Amino acid sequence: MTNTNYLTLSELRAARKRVSSSCLGVCETPLLQHVQNILPAPACNLDLYLKMESMQITGSYKLRGLANQLPFLPKEVKAGTKKPITISSGNYGKAFAYALNKLGLTGLCLVPHSAPNDREQQIKNYGVDVKRVPLSELQSVMERYVEEEDYVICHSLDDRNFIAGCSSAGFEIIERGVAPDIVLVGCGGGALVSGVATAIKLSGLDQCKVYAVEPEGAPTMFESFRVGHAVTMEVKSIASGLAAPYAGKHTYNHCRKFVEDVILVSDMDIVEAVRILYQAGLVVEPSGAAAIAALVSGRVPDAAGKKVVAFITGRNITPKDLLKLHSCTY
Repeated sequence: MTNTNYLTLSELRAARKRVSSSCLGVCETPLLQHVQNILPAPACNLDLYLKMESMQITGSYKLRGLANQLPFLPKEVKAGTKKPITISSGNYGKAFAYALNKLGLTGLCLVPHSAPNDREQQIKNYGVDVKRVPLSELQSVMERYVEEEDYVICHSLDDRNFIAGCSSAGFEIIERGVAPDIVLVGCGGGALVSGVATAIKLSGLDQCKVYAVEPEGAPTMFESFRVGHAVTMEVKSIASGLAAPYAGKHTYNHCRKFVEDVILVSDMDIVEAVRILYQAGLVVEPSGAAAIAALVSGRVPDAAGKKVVAFITGRNITPKDLLKLHSCTY
């Protein structure tokens, strides 16, 4: 394996401080302890902790990465003479727009045609422009804005500063004095799981096994592990936030070094996990429930009797879509 500029512990600790002191108001999210009784038998035969990133401001973990990403943007962006541009189907776009609004700035978010209308409106409500683009053209359209209109890219997943910011969620687990045997994190492009895994491993928890969890219809990190490099592929899943059409090069390399393996779950598994969490009083979007889907489906190796932390990564789902999801049959 070639070294491709892995993040260091000192970089992650510096990012942790930036996230904690950011004017964006990133909060330390709750860690619910010993809640395995929300799971049906036999999946409940473990000690379950839920890292509630769904309780973060803007409803997902994305603001963590942005809090460490924005300070590194060019001074022209901070001065408002250049605008940032990004690609997002929802949660990053919402956090991106919220952050720019807090800083008195604006920008442009490119979204695929499949993005929910409510997500587009939430982004616009913060004063950021939105442009819908065919999924296959997102990257080329963004590059055209950069070349022709002098925009500055704010990458929604494959950025070392973003990954480092996301790692702060891993440090929060360690700082609570919890030493998990297994950590489960939903994986789209891989920024959260790569950041959390890197923080945990570099902090000395060598025996902890961190697993990325992906939908079967969007197995970009799984396929990247299989072939030995970051891949691009067609994807489709009810968990749109995990349906990135590619694995990032930085995220892949960090996952390959620090993540135990990639677990695939079906859309049916994800829907069932959303239902289970809802019955426990937790509103979670499909993308946010992947870690629980891995447990409920029995796909986590050697989990019985272990201390398991499952990340709940997002709550951005409307009552209408939640009702539709609960009536789904697969």
